[in-house]
Amino acid sequence: MEHGLLTQNSLAACELCPRRCGAARAAGKTGVCGAGSALKLARAALHFWEEPPISGEAGSGTVFFSGCPLKCVYCQNHEISTGNFGIEVSEERLVVIMLELQEQGALNINLVTATHYAHLLPDALAEARARGLTIPIVYNTSGYERIEAVRELGDLVDIWLTDFKYADAGLGRALSHVPDYPEVAEAALAEMVATVARRGGQEARADGTWTRGIIVRHLVLPGHADDSCQVLDAIWRIAGDVPISVMNQYTPNAAMRAAGGELDRAVTEEEYERVLDHADDLGFSQMFWQEGGAVDESFTPPFDTTGVLVRVDA
Repeated sequence: MEHGLLTQNSLAACELCPRRCGAARAAGKTGVCGAGSALKLARAALHFWEEPPISGEAGSGTVFFSGCPLKCVYCQNHEISTGNFGIEVSEERLVVIMLELQEQGALNINLVTATHYAHLLPDALAEARARGLTIPIVYNTSGYERIEAVRELGDLVDIWLTDFKYADAGLGRALSHVPDYPEVAEAALAEMVATVARRGGQEARADGTWTRGIIVRHLVLPGHADDSCQVLDAIWRIAGDVPISVMNQYTPNAAMRAAGGELDRAVTEEEYERVLDHADDLGFSQMFWQEGGAVDESFTPPFDTTGVLVRVDA
C-alpha cells in the first residue's frame, strides 16, 4: 500500500474522497470535508440500534469521525458532519479506543464516516490487530467513496455498511452538494461487493451476527419515493440480491423546518410502503426495515465526546 491512495502522504494535496479537492491538509489547510491534519473524533461507544446483524444484543463499537465529504442539508448528525464537532486525538489513541471497545464486549468496530481519515486506517488497524483486536471491522459510509480507497481497504474491512442515497444526480447536487453521487456510488458499491465475494462472501456467527458481509442502506426522503425506487433498481442491477436496509427514520432538522418545502415533514406510510413493495417486486430476499418514522436518541446518539479521551465501561 506504500504507493497507493491511503498513505501518510495523502494529506499533502488531499484526494482521499471523490471530490479530490487537493487541500494541503498536511500544511494546516482544511478540506471540503472540514478536516485538517489532525484526527478528530466525536464519540466512541457501544451502539445498539444498527441493523441486527451488526448490533446484535451486545452492541456495535461505533467510532464517529468528525467532518464529512458530503454536505447533506438534512443531515441528522450535522453537529459533527458540517459542524466538525469533536476532539483531536492521536492515531495511537484511535488504536486504544478500538481495543477498549472490544473489552466492553463490542461485536465489531464500526468506523462511522472515516472516508477523509482513511489514510490512517491501514497502520491503525494493523497495530490494533497486533495488540489483540480480533473482532470485525465495519466501514460505515455515505457510499461516496473512491474505488481506489475501497480496493485498498478490501482486506481490512470485514463488513461494508454503505448508503446509496440518490439515483438522480440532480438530487445529489441539490441535497448533498456533489455533482456525481450516483456514478460514484455505483462504482464504489460494485467494488465493495467484489471485495466481499473475493474473501468468501457473507459470514455469520452462530447467533446470526455477522463477521463478514455488506448491507446497502437507503434513507427514504419525503416527496422522493420515485427516486428511492430507482435507487433500488440500481442496487439490484449492480449487486443483485444483496442485503438492503430501507429506512424511514427521516426527521426534518432545524434547517429543513425553517426552509419549508418537501423536506419539512416525515415520510408518509404510503411513500414508505411503496418503496418496500418495490424492493419485494425486484426480489430482494434480505431486507431490513423500520417501524415508525421519528428519529430519537436510539438512532442519533449524543455527540458529547463519550469514550474519546477516557474509557467508558459498559
